Amino acid sequence: MPIYEKPVRALMLDMVRDFNLKKQDVFTRDQAREWFAKKYPKLKQATIDLHLIQMSTNAPRRIHHRPKKGVHDVFYQIDSTHYRLYDSQVDPSPIYVTSDLLTKQGSENGETPSLAGEESTETSSEFAYESDLRNFLSKNLSRLEAGLKLYRQEDVTGVEFPAGGRFIDILAVDAKDNYVVIELKVSRGYDRVVGQVLRYMAWIKKHHAEPPQRVRGIIVARDISDDLILACASLPDVELFNYELSFQLNKVSSSE
Repeated sequence: MPIYEKPVRALMLDMVRDFNLKKQDVFTRDQAREWFAKKYPKLKQATIDLHLIQMSTNAPRRIHHRPKKGVHDVFYQIDSTHYRLYDSQVDPSPIYVTSDLLTKQGSENGETPSLAGEESTETSSEFAYESDLRNFLSKNLSRLEAGLKLYRQEDVTGVEFPAGGRFIDILAVDAKDNYVVIELKVSRGYDRVVGQVLRYMAWIKKHHAEPPQRVRGIIVARDISDDLILACASLPDVELFNYELSFQLNKVSSSE
């Protein structure tokens, strides 16, 4: 449910009108944050950032937040902090799904992209990219912990959640409504990842959580190093998980 009478998407359009934006007019992420802080102070900084990403037609991370054609096609992201209005006459076609992103990247590199498959599946022989692991876990968080679910607010989610200029792989909420920061490593997890997780946890606690919500962390990797186990030994709010992959062949009969 929206915090205010209008959803954030509609409030973004109000901001556009207040800024009196015309084609090629540039505004910054900080200007958007300041506008919302004055008019709608209950909205969190990360919520503003997520909607800017979702509503920017060329932002690669928008694919995690299910942008709808014609609904979320409002901005064009110039760089990580600067935006302007989307111009369908000159700008590339909006990105909606992974295949759009690969097509865009392939054309920029002068290559013809190819896809091995539409989606990663549970029985895939390997997670070739960290994004495959992230996408799988975001839909199967209960495998980590009963009652664990993906953070959602209106039409954006906790996948690639912005946190102080960086992005949390998955932000989840547990059965007691506490936040869980999930950091993923597709191969081996080393002790240096602890600092990354603690930084994200501190950011969520300072900028997003509401008392008395707790914030804890989970690190998921294919292999957990001894150094990482040692580093987390005195951190009760950080848990470690390693994942295993399965491969199964099922014979398909060719006879009717």
